[in-house]
Amino acid sequence: MEALRVRLERAGQRPLLRFWAELGPAEREALLGTLGALEPEQLAEHCRRAAQACARPPRPCAEGLDGRMEPLPPEALGSVGGGDPAALQRWEEEGLRQIAQGKVAALLLAGGQGTRLGVPYPKGMFDVGLPSHKTLYQIQAERIRKVEQLAGRKFGRSRCLVPWYIMTSEFTLGPTEKFFRDHHYFNLDESNVILFEQRMLPAVTFDGKVILEEKGKIAMAPDGNGGLYRALGDHKILEDMKRRGVQFVHVYCVDNILVKMADPVFIGFCVSRGADCGAKVVEKASPAEPVGVVCRLDGAFRVVEYSEIVAETAEKRSPDGRLAYWAGNICNHFFSLDFLREVVEQFESQLTPHVAIKKVPYVDEGGRRVEPPEPNGIKLEKFVFDVFPFAKNFVALEVPREEEFSPLKNAATAARDTPATARRSLLSQHYRWALQAGGRFVTGAGEPIPEKESFSQDEEPPAVCEISPLVSYFGEGLEKYMQGKNLQSPFLLDERKAELFSLGEAE
Repeated sequence: MEALRVRLERAGQRPLLRFWAELGPAEREALLGTLGALEPEQLAEHCRRAAQACARPPRPCAEGLDGRMEPLPPEALGSVGGGDPAALQRWEEEGLRQIAQGKVAALLLAGGQGTRLGVPYPKGMFDVGLPSHKTLYQIQAERIRKVEQLAGRKFGRSRCLVPWYIMTSEFTLGPTEKFFRDHHYFNLDESNVILFEQRMLPAVTFDGKVILEEKGKIAMAPDGNGGLYRALGDHKILEDMKRRGVQFVHVYCVDNILVKMADPVFIGFCVSRGADCGAKVVEKASPAEPVGVVCRLDGAFRVVEYSEIVAETAEKRSPDGRLAYWAGNICNHFFSLDFLREVVEQFESQLTPHVAIKKVPYVDEGGRRVEPPEPNGIKLEKFVFDVFPFAKNFVALEVPREEEFSPLKNAATAARDTPATARRSLLSQHYRWALQAGGRFVTGAGEPIPEKESFSQDEEPPAVCEISPLVSYFGEGLEKYMQGKNLQSPFLLDERKAELFSLGEAE
C-alpha cells in the first residue's frame, strides 16, 4: 500500500485512496488491480493532456483549417454506383481471388456500449425487429460465411476462410463471448473468431483529477476505435494474422446494418490500386449532415469532423453542382498488413487523442454517488482514421448509401439512426433485390402490390421482404427463386425456403 501511495503521489492522484478504509476485501482487490495497470508517468501524462486539451478554447475554423482543405483528388477515387461495369467485375473477381487464397480478414470494432441505443448490452446483440429477428452479430456472421462460399465456388476451393477479429472492451468482451458461445458462433469455426480487448482509460475532471465512479472504482472508458492499433500490439494480433496468411484487413464498425464484411469489390479495388490504406465513402445527404469528410488537409489525407468546418466551406460546390466536400466517412476501411505493422510499431504514439466532454457519475467527498446534470468529465479517445496521413497510397471508394450505410446509434425516440431506420434500410434493399430478380409481391389474399422502384429513406417499402445473407451476399443469384413468382408479403427467404424453391416445393 505504501508503494501504491507513492506511485499515486507521483502521478498527482493520491485522493483516489481516500475511501480505502471503507472498502471491503473484494473492492480493495479490484481497485488495486485497476491502479496496478496504470503506470504513474503514463497516468500523470494522461491527466495532464486531458486537462490541457479541455482548457484550450476550441479552435475556430476561421483560424485556417478550411483554407488548408482540398477535396479528394480524382486519381484517389473509385466508384461503385456510377462506375464502369467491367471495372466492378474486375474488382470483384480480384477480391474473391484474395479471399480464396486466405489473404483477407474482417475486423469488427465493437468496444462501445449500447448506451445511446438505450440497452445494457453490446450493440451487436441488438435485434432491430426484422421478420427473422436476427441480431447484427448474426447478420454479419452469415455474410462472412456467404462470401467464403462465393470465393470457394469462383476459384474451386473446397474451403475458404475469412478470419473474423472482434475488438471488444471491458464492457463488451464478456457479453460478446457468451453470446457467440450460446449461438455456437453462428456456425463459424470457433477458432476463426478471435476476440480481443482494447485498453481502458480513466475519465478525468476538468482540473486533471481521475474520477472515482464509486468509492472503490475508477470511472474508465474505452480509448476510442483508434485504440485498435495499441490493442493489435497488446494482443499480438498482427502476428496471428501473419501466421494465418492474412495480407489485407477490412475494418468496420458494428452498428452499420448494411455493411459488407470482406467486401470483394472493395478489397479488389484497393488491391488493384496497390493501396496500403483505403476508405469507403458515401455522398453527404446535405452540407450540414453530421458526418466527417474525407479530404486532404495540408496535402495529407484525413477525416475532418463536420464540427470543424464552417458552413461556407460545407456548402461549397464544384462546377458540376456537387458538394466540393461530399465524401462522407462511414468507418469502413481497408488496410494492408504491412501498413498496420508500421502504424503499431512507428506511428501509434504520434496519434493525438480527441477530447470528449461527458457526464460521468462520481462520488462526492461524503462518498455519495452523484449523477451530474451537466458534463463534468473528460474522456480521451483516438479515432481509427487518424492513421490516414501515414499512408503511402490512400484510395477511396464511393458506394451508394442505400446499399451500404445505415448506422444504428440511437434509441427509437430519436429522429435518425434508430432501430426503425436500420430495419427499413435493410428491408428496402431486399425489396429492390427481389424486383431486380423478377419477383412480384402480392397480399395474403393474392392481390398484386403495386411496384415502386424508388422511395425515400423515410418510407416503408411497399412489401416486406427479408433475404438471408446465406442465400445472397449482395443480391446475386436470386433469379432462380423469384423470376416470375408471386411473393407473398411479408416474405422471408432463408436457406430452408431457398432449398424448397430449388426443389420446386415452395409456394
